[in-house]
Amino acid sequence: MVFSMVMSFSPHICLPRSHMVMQKTIRCSASVSTASESIQFDLKNYWTTLIRDINQKLDEAVPVKYPNQIYEAMRYSVLAKGAKRSPPIMCVAACELFGGNRLAAFPTACALEMVHAASLIHDDLPCMDDDPTRRGLPANHTVFGVDMAILAGDALFPLGFQHIVSHTPSDLVPEDRVLRVITEIARAVGSTGMAAGQFLDLEGGPNAVDSVQEKKYGEMGECSAVCGGLLAGASDEEIQHLRRYGRAVGVLYRVVDDILEAKETQDKSEGKKKKGKSYVSLYGIEKAMEVAEDLRAQAKRELDGLKKYGDKVIPLYSFVDYAADRGFSLDN
Repeated sequence: MVFSMVMSFSPHICLPRSHMVMQKTIRCSASVSTASESIQFDLKNYWTTLIRDINQKLDEAVPVKYPNQIYEAMRYSVLAKGAKRSPPIMCVAACELFGGNRLAAFPTACALEMVHAASLIHDDLPCMDDDPTRRGLPANHTVFGVDMAILAGDALFPLGFQHIVSHTPSDLVPEDRVLRVITEIARAVGSTGMAAGQFLDLEGGPNAVDSVQEKKYGEMGECSAVCGGLLAGASDEEIQHLRRYGRAVGVLYRVVDDILEAKETQDKSEGKKKKGKSYVSLYGIEKAMEVAEDLRAQAKRELDGLKKYGDKVIPLYSFVDYAADRGFSLDN
């Protein structure tokens, strides 16, 4: 259910350009051209500034209180060093695209990170993906035990919903929009969303790879973009553009992570074969790179439908290229 991971090795990857279908070229921290105008956009600065704000708000949102051990386990994952905060950043960017105030988006952004962290805690459990590490550090259950990790994940899911209700400024976001946001997150993490993706990853056959990638990874990206649009009052048509855009970016992150990991380990004579279904494990690196470029082009086509918002769409374009190229490091 992860939207993005921090890789410990060199993050840059060059995808083949022959498969690209796009009308715009947006580059991180570089001069970029959209239609007839050129602007300068520093994605790294935009992203790292928001990371600092979100980290502070998450620290406030998940204080240590009784029962202390559960809260300590919750904080261990929610405040983990090296987290890119991709879901909350995308939520804020989508909200600002439609003229929303980022203060209106921060509670939902924090909730998305709580939900994201909870899904990672549960994914790593021995009965699921059986991964003892996360972002180069011991996984939650490795530190606190399986029982406490389950409780921490269980507690983070509802805390996210509670945080949206209690902290979203009523003068900035009408109640009906808040309800739509909560409904969207519940859909994304539920039995037809991320949970279904984990089930297919455990039980589905090789042909389930498309569904696994879309449900387990695409749902978080889709939900993040859509929630930002909902908070700002985007139209139904605009929400559909965000939905398809976010899903494509979410899967793109995962596919590129798999490619990078495979490139890092392919020359080693011995290596642990990672559980789970991916385009790399099923088709190989070259085919996975083609899939990644198709996803890049798909995401940008959806943003073309929002071009009337001008420069405000640049951050979302930049996320696409970052997801594919990893042009800079966000490690803390």
